[in-house]
Amino acid sequence: MLSILDKYIIKKFLGTFVFSIILIISIAVVFDVNEQLDKFIRNDAPLMAIIFQYYVNFVPYYTNLFSSLFVFISVIYFTSKMADNSEVIAMLSTGISFKRMLRPYLISALVIALSTFILGGYVIPPANVVRINFQERYIRKKKKDYANRVQLMVKPGVIAYIDRYNANEKMGYSFSLDKFKKNELVSRLTAERIKYNSGYSWTVYNYNVRTMEGAREKNKFGQQLDTTISIIPQDFVISSNDAEQMTTTRLRSYISRQKTRGIGNIQDFEIEYYKRFASAFSAFILTVIGASLSSRKIKGGMGVNIGLGLLLSVSYILFMTLSSTFAASGFVSPMIAVWIPNVIFAVIAWFLYKRAPN
Repeated sequence: MLSILDKYIIKKFLGTFVFSIILIISIAVVFDVNEQLDKFIRNDAPLMAIIFQYYVNFVPYYTNLFSSLFVFISVIYFTSKMADNSEVIAMLSTGISFKRMLRPYLISALVIALSTFILGGYVIPPANVVRINFQERYIRKKKKDYANRVQLMVKPGVIAYIDRYNANEKMGYSFSLDKFKKNELVSRLTAERIKYNSGYSWTVYNYNVRTMEGAREKNKFGQQLDTTISIIPQDFVISSNDAEQMTTTRLRSYISRQKTRGIGNIQDFEIEYYKRFASAFSAFILTVIGASLSSRKIKGGMGVNIGLGLLLSVSYILFMTLSSTFAASGFVSPMIAVWIPNVIFAVIAWFLYKRAPN
């Protein structure tokens, strides 16, 4: 059962959280409009598309991206205000421990963490497809439309290679498909060009099929051949923002599939996958830090706590960005890199919690 005090703190926490989102995102939208306005005009972007395709999807994306910042600001602000009004002292003087006082904070953090995880994993990715398509058309092109020296395993014992692939033309050049049996090459298909049709359907041009039967070798030449190969261009034409457009379930399946096929450039997808869990968990860590830091009435008032809280929240985001960069470069495992900031800030949270007033 929630007490009156629990409901009071939860109301304060979630109310301040929503207010900070509205305030900061509104400012972000104004700055973005000012930055992108020339591009909208130059590329003749329709007003309705700007509103409903871009900004309607811009707001939830950046709200979820910086949710840890909003959590920290909210906790620091309303807890500092309660401490400044001696409300925290009044609570503790009744015999309530700081640990008990944290309960409504953690309940609120749970609500935010679950919301962040569901939105980031299943609601925002489809919206990102619309937003990114708008950006590609009217703002800047970031989508990758080519791939070089692609080598991947189609299935166990079957290796495909494409020297160069153009996604706009759906055409690959210098293609080969090798089939092995017990580590011995049994057939090899080579073609000057290969064109993607749909599904797993491909067409090869100017091809040669070599079949090894013991010491004998058969060759078959042709101009054009329709064939089925269990790969699609999305398996190897990978853009930096593709991971943001996948739900968590699809992202997990994609990573597993790419690893099975021996494709190595999937660090961005692994980072995005683990970050969705780490970001949700960070709500608890930052809540404990914020409550422990700002529950004590100090000289200088609320401004000092807010300043220190902003410094710590920006440090967390910066640390998360740096660790993700190391993971993308291959220096650290994506899972370890994404969780390192949480581990370090969890230690900070424990230290501040032990020093909090009781």
